[in-house]
Amino acid sequence: MPVADITVRTNVSRSTRARQLEGSYDVPPVESHTLRWHVDAPIEERPWSVGLIVGPSGSGKSTILREMFGEPDELSWGESGIVDDFGDDVSVETIANVCGAVGFNTIPAWLRPYSVLSNGERFRVDLARRLVTARQGQPVVLDEFTSVIDRQVARIGCHAAQKYVRRSGTQMIAATCHYDVEDWLQPDWVIEPTPTHIGDSAEPSLFRWRSVQPRPSVHIEITPARYAAWRLFAPFHYLTASLNRTARCYVLWARTDEEHEWQPAAFAGLLLRPHKAPKAGPVWGVSRVVTLPDWQGLGLAFVLMDTLGAAYTAVGCQLHTYPAHPALIAGMDRSPAWQLVAAPRIASSQNGPRSTMGQQWRASGRPNAVFRYAGPPLDDRREATLLFRCGA
Repeated sequence: MPVADITVRTNVSRSTRARQLEGSYDVPPVESHTLRWHVDAPIEERPWSVGLIVGPSGSGKSTILREMFGEPDELSWGESGIVDDFGDDVSVETIANVCGAVGFNTIPAWLRPYSVLSNGERFRVDLARRLVTARQGQPVVLDEFTSVIDRQVARIGCHAAQKYVRRSGTQMIAATCHYDVEDWLQPDWVIEPTPTHIGDSAEPSLFRWRSVQPRPSVHIEITPARYAAWRLFAPFHYLTASLNRTARCYVLWARTDEEHEWQPAAFAGLLLRPHKAPKAGPVWGVSRVVTLPDWQGLGLAFVLMDTLGAAYTAVGCQLHTYPAHPALIAGMDRSPAWQLVAAPRIASSQNGPRSTMGQQWRASGRPNAVFRYAGPPLDDRREATLLFRCGA
């Protein structure tokens, strides 16, 4: 059972200015300051995946993190694209999987240098790289976790990170001064440091086990939108910023319990597709689906497509989608609401008339899959009709 008694002695300034300061504020002159921490953390008693050290600035989080779990690895970023910073021994498939798992799904950003990424993107790709390069059997150690990013991005990023850690069988310990991440990170245990001065009675730092609980709610609303809404989402689509002007557009709005204002989070553009079996009902295809970076990691694109699939089914239509993004293909393949019609393959001119994707797909050379919505129709027929008609 890990027990840590940590003492840190720091010499203080004895300059003329320091003495003036002591005199002005009646501070007793000393040669050094000494703080100590006693941590009794029985983390070997149970299996765990995520640990959290949380407390105000100056409480000793970083000291406990270093003493008990080691120094966080230093990362260097200098390549022209962040995919090249992962190292030659990390495959493109692994990079795609880990970036997608932590909610960094904007593929064009993978090709940019680290220096031009936003704080939120840096947070996610830092996390992705640490997770994928973690030494065998060693936990991922993160200091100043979520300290420099927007709180909404922090909370959603925490949720995405803990899912990957648990699924991959690794361990992660994060130190932060932000208590708001706890409900989203879902740590198995928490340490709250209590520093004491030498000579004072030692107060043990608080340790507590914590059960994994459902994450806080995310409230959503899906509405038809004008074509102009695409402008907000286009830069973050993984293939192209173009969208057919005849597309039916929908926006998923979201807010968390901590936020009071609705924000646009995900977009879908649907097109009517020619189909050989009209008796099964008109076929609509998902031409574009994209989630804004701040909301990636919650599966909102799947919520949007599932809802539209249920609504279109309720009015006698079919909904197909043709994903090339590996994360979309994997997610839809796991979903009971979507049926695989064609496995991922290169839709090119070599496929000739057998291609299911049409001429525009044949020229692209992208490995894509074809899925059909096979879930239940929307219970509320009136809502389904409104989504269908108002999207026109």
